[in-house]
Amino acid sequence: MFCKMRFNLPIIILLFILFSGCGEYEKILKSNDYDLKYEKALSYYDQEKYIKAVTIFEQILPRFRGTEKSENINFLHAKSYYLMGNYTMAGHHFRTFFKTYANSEYAEEAYFLAAYCYYLLSPRPSLDQENSYKAINAFTLFLNRYPAGKRVKECNLLIKELQDKLSEKSYLNAKLYFNLSDYKAAKVAIQNSLEEYPDTKFREELLFLKLKSQFLLSENSVPEKQKERYQTTLDEYYSFIEEFPGSNYQKEIERIYGSTAVFLNIETTNIN
Repeated sequence: MFCKMRFNLPIIILLFILFSGCGEYEKILKSNDYDLKYEKALSYYDQEKYIKAVTIFEQILPRFRGTEKSENINFLHAKSYYLMGNYTMAGHHFRTFFKTYANSEYAEEAYFLAAYCYYLLSPRPSLDQENSYKAINAFTLFLNRYPAGKRVKECNLLIKELQDKLSEKSYLNAKLYFNLSDYKAAKVAIQNSLEEYPDTKFREELLFLKLKSQFLLSENSVPEKQKERYQTTLDEYYSFIEEFPGSNYQKEIERIYGSTAVFLNIETTNIN
């Protein structure tokens, strides 16, 4: 009996600590002592108990509005959401903070973190990129507002990363049309992608898909449109080999050139 009680003693102590902690928190929530609530919210924040901290911050925000503590409460309220991983709420409260406290010592950090929340909410390239666009815009505004700030280099790197993601999204959209055998739409999408992101890492593949789309469009055209379309294929071919003379797609573009040359009745000695 004694051994069993001794065995359960650590569990009993743990439960006592947990329930006493919960009891303290419940008492704080019900308390009318707002200065005590403020101190406890700071304590929970320092202990990384962000859910408890943010709950109390939300209770005391109206009471301290317009006071010296209001600025600190609002910033830590937003930061608690951020550290909890709730980037939607964090971003909202950071934006509210720097609009309200534009001259605060925390304004620069709030401005950056509001943009960074959009960045963290940005999904993989295949999904909707609304948050990527919002992040780029927010980082750009941050750079305009704090051109000599300590976050400038980081912002530029993050903008580049987001632009690469948008470039990949554009590439995937264009490739989808090609995979669906909608070669007209594929050509338009590829051209738009190349114009918007001329330095994309997918440039060679996009140009190849543009050439192949034009060739397949020519091949499957009605007879009266074939000559004009094969001539466009030939133009696309020369543009491609001028930019990528040693392409990984060399064998296939030679086949495209050969078929095009046969149709147009031109010499094929200049292949390679």
